[in-house]
Order: sequence, then structure tokens, then C-alpha cells
Amino acid sequence: MKKLFLIIGAPGSGKTTDASMVAKINQSIAHYSTGDMLRDEVSKKSELGKEIESYISQGNLVPLDIVINTIISAIKNSTHDFILIDGFPRSVEQMQKLDEVLSDEKEIDLLNVIEVDVSEETAKQRVLGRNRGSDDNEEVFYNRMKVFLEPIKEIRKFYTDKGIYKNISGERSIDEIVSEMNEIIGKEILNTIENF
Repeated sequence: MKKLFLIIGAPGSGKTTDASMVAKINQSIAHYSTGDMLRDEVSKKSELGKEIESYISQGNLVPLDIVINTIISAIKNSTHDFILIDGFPRSVEQMQKLDEVLSDEKEIDLLNVIEVDVSEETAKQRVLGRNRGSDDNEEVFYNRMKVFLEPIKEIRKFYTDKGIYKNISGERSIDEIVSEMNEIIGKEILNTIENF
């Protein structure tokens, strides 16, 4: 059975960097971002990949069902038993759809949803300071922040009620954040192995 961890956080929270560092420390963990998974599926030229390409090439959003199918397919096809996915879910609709699919899916167990929590000011400084391209500007940042903030209370409550939500402060050094994330994930992996 595959064991899944979801890493969420505001733009600039460092969730992708944190998750990739945890995966480097633990060779038993595979790390994916949703965008990477979609691109990977396209490069395989599978039927699903061709369908994804037809949306991306037109500049259209990939429909939710396809995104979820891509995530499930990547998890199942991974050579690793422990999977970290960052940046998902981003909306209540994504969360509900993933939950619906996972409740029917006996091969995948969602162990934790970990939020890397930062203030809006910290997120803004990081995003505007990284200068990665034209989308790292104040207007785009506030739009992305709004998209993140609108569903976050509901997402936190949903996973808290399931007993799997963890919140870690992203206001510290990267080493401290990665260490705490690694500890949370490490405990779950140990529990899984002991109960196997």
C-alpha cells in the first residue's frame, strides 16, 4: 500500500523546497509537485498524457478529474511506498474530489496533510525577492494569496476533523522547517513499518 503526505502552504511558504529536501534525506520517499506530474504524464505520451496535452497546448486549465487521475496514476506507478505531494489541494473542490477518490482507493492511504504556515508579509517578501519571472510581482502575488486564503480555513478544518492535519511554522530557517517536517513524516513511516 502507498502512503501519502500532502504539503500545502501559501505562495512563498517554501513548501516545494522543504518537501524536496525531505525526500533527499529519506531515500524511501518520492516527491512530486502537481505540475511535474502533469508534465511527466504528457512526456509518456499515454492516453491520459495526450488528453492533458490537448488542454495545455490550448492554454486551458486541465479539468479536475484529469488532475486527480494523474495524481493517483503517479502514486500507483511510483517505485516508492511513501509519497510527498506539494501544492495540492488548492481548493475545497480539489480536496473533496481527492477525498472521494481516496475513499474508493484501497491501495493509497493519506497519512498527513502538513501546512507550512507563514504570514502574508513573509510570503510577499519571499515571492517578490526571488525574481523568478514576470509573475513574481505584487499584483500577481496578491491574486495568488487570495486564491490560497479563500479555501484554507475549510481545508484545515476538514483534515483536522480527520485527525491528519499538522501545522508547522515556516517563519524559521529552512533547516529547522525541514527537520520538523522530516520528524512528522519519519514518525508516520516508523508507525507504518511497526504495524505492518
